[in-house]
Amino acid sequence: MAKFLFIVQGEGRGHMTQAISLQNLLKQAGHELVAVLVGKSPNREIPDFFFEQIEAPIETFGSPNFVTDKQKKAIRIFPTITYNLKHARKFLGSLRDMHQKIQQYQPDLIINFYDFLGGLYKWRFKSPIPMVCIGHQYFLDHPEFTFPEGKLDQFLLKTNSKITAYKATKKLALSFQKYLDDLGNTVIVPPKLRKIVQAQVPEVQDFILVYVNNDGYGDEIMKWHEQHRSVRLHCFWDRKGAPEEDSSMHPNLTFHQINAPKFLEKMRTCKGFVTTAGFESVCEAMYLGKPVMMVPVEGHFEQHCNALDGQKAGAGIMSKTFDLSKLLAYIPQHQPIQDKMQDWVQQAPAIFIQTLEACLPAEQDVKV
Repeated sequence: MAKFLFIVQGEGRGHMTQAISLQNLLKQAGHELVAVLVGKSPNREIPDFFFEQIEAPIETFGSPNFVTDKQKKAIRIFPTITYNLKHARKFLGSLRDMHQKIQQYQPDLIINFYDFLGGLYKWRFKSPIPMVCIGHQYFLDHPEFTFPEGKLDQFLLKTNSKITAYKATKKLALSFQKYLDDLGNTVIVPPKLRKIVQAQVPEVQDFILVYVNNDGYGDEIMKWHEQHRSVRLHCFWDRKGAPEEDSSMHPNLTFHQINAPKFLEKMRTCKGFVTTAGFESVCEAMYLGKPVMMVPVEGHFEQHCNALDGQKAGAGIMSKTFDLSKLLAYIPQHQPIQDKMQDWVQQAPAIFIQTLEACLPAEQDVKV
């Protein structure tokens, strides 16, 4: 039995659901998750489902985060860089806290779910503990990946990815679809979807499911719905102070606070899904056979990459705005890729366990 410790970026819920899934795989293989270190910021709440489903001590630390515009929609790159540089002293304190916790728990292997400080930790403290990094972002180096326009954005994203994976033993590049060739110490791997997602039996009801990562986009959805009252929408956001469920604007327009079980049930039964181009939610929709419209957050280059890659893989279409009419027009012509995606996802347990166990220190007695 080996001891694992996770470092999880708290900015995206996808990293958290991936951590939950990997925890379950490791447990089934006879290993132990000793602790989870989660980056937090004033702009995001760590969702309840993460505390409920992680079966290990959870420690939080201050971590870099994005700065949005006044409408809480677009990402502002240079204010983001300036803001995080101003708080560098706090983040140095986070590195010290991280080092203390890693010394306390003494893991055999660290798994970094794309956290910036996880890479800086390896640089600052020269830790001999091997680290494996997991993220769709590591797929960007694959020769078959197509970037959107933006040379500076591409440079910044690649630089950030290199820092997160500094001195990593392996990088596991999550991919929407299977590719034959790995790249050096980068392994192309399937998404690790939660068992509860894989257990769902899809059906199609007459409504569209919407998820917005930045709640300012909720106003765009309201505006669109004013002209399309007959369309039923269920929208999930995390707007502070908003009711748990609100249909006051129109009976066919319901906003929900983030709730994992409720969201999954709506995913299971929707006829189409609109999202701000996060990797994990698109994978879940593909697995359940739901057509997707991906709307990258403005200024969020990584999400533009996700949307292009998801469209290439057959998930659905990409859009610059929340014009849901595009998805309604696309749904009848969507080509199902559910079987292909499910076959790819089923390969995840064997690939992950075999790869991670190969990264353990040689003297570690692991289950083969």
